[in-house]
Amino acid sequence: MSFEELLRMQNDARTRVSKKVPGGKKTVKPTKATLKQQQGKKGPLEMSAKRPVPFLRQVVPVRKKVQRDPRFDDLSGEYKPEIFMKTYSFLDSIKKQEKEMVQKQLKKCRNMEQKEKLQRLLNRMTQQEQAQKKQQKLRERELSLKRQQRELAKQGKKPFFLKKSEKRKLELAEKYAELKRSGKLESFLNKKRKRNAIKDKRHLPS
Repeated sequence: MSFEELLRMQNDARTRVSKKVPGGKKTVKPTKATLKQQQGKKGPLEMSAKRPVPFLRQVVPVRKKVQRDPRFDDLSGEYKPEIFMKTYSFLDSIKKQEKEMVQKQLKKCRNMEQKEKLQRLLNRMTQQEQAQKKQQKLRERELSLKRQQRELAKQGKKPFFLKKSEKRKLELAEKYAELKRSGKLESFLNKKRKRNAIKDKRHLPS
């Protein structure tokens, strides 16, 4: 018997077995669930032959890194300026030392370009220091107002709440008092008058 006849006989036998099984029932095609059960947990991943396998395939699932900003994340807790200032109060002494170093370098420097850079840096550091002092004064004023409100509430009186315009008036009053103490009030008022005069000239008809 030739090899081709043997193959033909095997194919005929397979078709007969597939058509009839004991009990008169047809064979059921195995589903994906049954294949997975037969395959087991340690079996290889079965890929469909109907679509081509990509060149770069993710074999092991990788968790995506989620970046978070601690300034706007609830996990970092609530921001409280008083606690923040106490915790990082050591930075003030470091900033003071850095400012002194820049001032010394500025005095020794002979290069004009480098000297301009140091001067800009010194001005920026001075502005940051002044802004920090201003914020500290505002916080102290708000804390004193809160203490007054608590005292009034303990006495059974109705607490008062300042409007933005009233807070602005208090800020200006403190600023004028500070300028008067330092002897810079007259120069500040002269500059303000000049600025107002320039604004008025712009609005006048030509």
